[in-house]
Amino acid sequence: MNRLFVIKIGGHVIDDESALASCLNDFAAIDAPKILVHGGGKLATSIGKQLGIEPHYVMGRRITDAPTIDLVTMVYAGLINKKLVAALQAFNCHAIGLTGADANIIPALKRPVGEIDYGFVGDVHTNIDVKNMLLLVNNNLVPVIAPITHDGKGQLLNTNADTIASVLARSLSKQYDVRLVYCFEKKGVLENVQDENSVIPIINKKIYQQLLLDKKLADGILPKIENAFMAIENGVKEVLIGDAKDLMQNMSDQPSGTLIRQ
Repeated sequence: MNRLFVIKIGGHVIDDESALASCLNDFAAIDAPKILVHGGGKLATSIGKQLGIEPHYVMGRRITDAPTIDLVTMVYAGLINKKLVAALQAFNCHAIGLTGADANIIPALKRPVGEIDYGFVGDVHTNIDVKNMLLLVNNNLVPVIAPITHDGKGQLLNTNADTIASVLARSLSKQYDVRLVYCFEKKGVLENVQDENSVIPIINKKIYQQLLLDKKLADGILPKIENAFMAIENGVKEVLIGDAKDLMQNMSDQPSGTLIRQ
């Protein structure tokens, strides 16, 4: 099978103009089919405040009420997505910016109201129909996916970009040998969050459970690891978590970040 890379870049990378330009240059240079999934960074909060839309969070998760879904759609699917596409075109990468609503590539369900009402937040189906995504990838177009999905009834939904990347990776794993790479501002998963060089080279389920028991993992890394295992358990060959600055090395057979295995 041919190799395909699903690369997810997060908020800190998007917020740092220099780091983002370097990451996109490296991404454009990957000589293989590839997909870029991006988060939102701080821009939605900044623009929202200018528009009088104050952010609301519960346990670190944004509450997406009616004004906020309009805001994040404008910022994530509009401003950020198109800036990324334009930057990639400058590196001779034929990118096409999409949301989950485009060509029905990522349908989702509105999260049910429980103890917390997250508003217009979408949970992606475990597997999605990738035929339209394959039309793009197989014709040498590079999808750039904003973290907005839809419910099939006309409602847009704000959706976790880590989850979107995981679902795309595992849904494409029947057609490609997929490597999923989560890029952020650390060199990998750190055993000691105070020590930037304490990268854990390999994490399997046994090691992960011990790290949880020892409370060595920062809360922010947990969703990435959970999504990584979800991908590995559903056909994705490799998942790597590492620094956006090390993207090219992390494309190789000797990555510098943290490799997630069963």
